[in-house]
Amino acid sequence: MRDPMTSPHSPDSSATDGTPAVPGGALPRHVAIIMDGNNRWARARGLSGVRGHHAGVEAVRATIRRAAERGIETLTLFAFSSENWKRPRAEVSALMELFLLALKREVNKLHANGIRLSVIGDASAFSDSIQKHIARAEEKTRHNTRLHLVIAANYGGQWDLARAARRLGERVAAGELDPSAIDEAAFAGQLSLAGVAPVDLCIRTSGEQRISNFILWELAYAELHFTPLLWPDFDAEAFDQALADYQRRQRRFGMTDEQIEAQGA
Repeated sequence: MRDPMTSPHSPDSSATDGTPAVPGGALPRHVAIIMDGNNRWARARGLSGVRGHHAGVEAVRATIRRAAERGIETLTLFAFSSENWKRPRAEVSALMELFLLALKREVNKLHANGIRLSVIGDASAFSDSIQKHIARAEEKTRHNTRLHLVIAANYGGQWDLARAARRLGERVAAGELDPSAIDEAAFAGQLSLAGVAPVDLCIRTSGEQRISNFILWELAYAELHFTPLLWPDFDAEAFDQALADYQRRQRRFGMTDEQIEAQGA
């Protein structure tokens, strides 16, 4: 199997296959992706859902590789939501096996290519083996700076917000924090992605147009890009198309056109 990453010496400004960098305006610092459509991809080919998830791993590799080539700072992938436990038991079991296999096989490649790995979500629901491999992977790669890869697993945006509120409430109850000191920054500091730049671009595959309880706080000002491609069909070219779409957007953050133009000048 080929290495899913590029060489750590490859220039961030262009792909190793000679494809030019995306022209135009600034690229997003933080890209988040809701990877959707593995099951539909498999059904369309008469395959099991598990085969679809295995095919989706190849799309993950291609996306990580292109994000690193483009110089993206953080890439967050929604791999397994807290609602996905409702899926058939056999599928959930296969997903857990695939997750563990990826942790075992891919971490050394990520590390060799300067990629940091973080996993967000309620890890307590995972097996001891998965939890141990998550901890080892995060520790091994924690000082890497080329790309920060965040995997959201057993994650839900509402869970994240409730946990942040509970943490702040506990500090208030303990007399460590005055309620009047709780502002947006204090709240954000208790979230799973504390210290990470807000999401600039959120991509969802499969044609669905919703955010499905993904990183709700961090998506507050994100540009949304929806593609009809099923996740296993999402490749480097599709990623570049999403980046180009982002570059065509005018990000206002509440300002007028005149203010944005003056700011640019």
